[in-house]
Amino acid sequence: MRTRALSSLLGAVLLLPSLAWSGGKCDRLIVTGSPDAPPYLWRDPQDPKHLMGANADLLKEVAQQIGVKVELLYAGKRSQAIEEVRTGRMDLLADIPLNAAELESLDFIHPPIAQNEIMVWTRVGHDQPFNSPTDLQGHPGAMSEKTRVTAAFEDAIKSRLSLEKQASLPLAFQKLAAGQVEFVLAGRYAGMAVTQALNMTNDVHTQPVPLDRPGFYLALSFNSACNDPWLRGQLAKKMTELAASGRSSEAVTRNLDLWKIQLQQSDSAIHQ
Repeated sequence: MRTRALSSLLGAVLLLPSLAWSGGKCDRLIVTGSPDAPPYLWRDPQDPKHLMGANADLLKEVAQQIGVKVELLYAGKRSQAIEEVRTGRMDLLADIPLNAAELESLDFIHPPIAQNEIMVWTRVGHDQPFNSPTDLQGHPGAMSEKTRVTAAFEDAIKSRLSLEKQASLPLAFQKLAAGQVEFVLAGRYAGMAVTQALNMTNDVHTQPVPLDRPGFYLALSFNSACNDPWLRGQLAKKMTELAASGRSSEAVTRNLDLWKIQLQQSDSAIHQ
């Protein structure tokens, strides 16, 4: 009888870790990210405490499928959002490019939730091909300071190009329209929305070859109570399914239309 009692006690002890793990499964994630990266993620003008965009929609869809609630909160500018997650005050970033420096504090979920194509935009009639950073050398260009690129491409920009960083993408395109620069570097979808909002679609176009393809990743804080193997595995599985499904493109297109409407409404309000 004593042997049976000891065996039962030992069995109960061995079960404790799995019971504790299942009981502690995270059921709510506090998420943040860039407030200025449309159509992927930006601050909701109707609800400024929250973020909206393609990444927000996709993450909510994934969270529902795995039984986790998410709330996408505005945490300040991009650097502040990263700090909130790095410290564990928030759980997850929804749109961070892969960065070796952040691997010490964040678990990046592969594959990325979205990829952006950085295109070269020129005035219609510009004949010289701009298909590589080498082609752009010696030519004045502009770029929004909010546009994110890979580390390798950022190094190429700094070492090879004469590039003005503007406070916003519309300002960069206005310099292109005025002939003050020969090209603008911008994400494919953001550039489309801005040129349409500025009525420039007949005046500018993209060169055929993307110069960079930064991925936007989900990244869990090392200090998040929700960071466990189950959640990381589920998110990676769902990101893989998203990459194969085409739903990311649908979400980007839908949110691009929303952002264009907001741009037009903002422009109308300014001129009233």
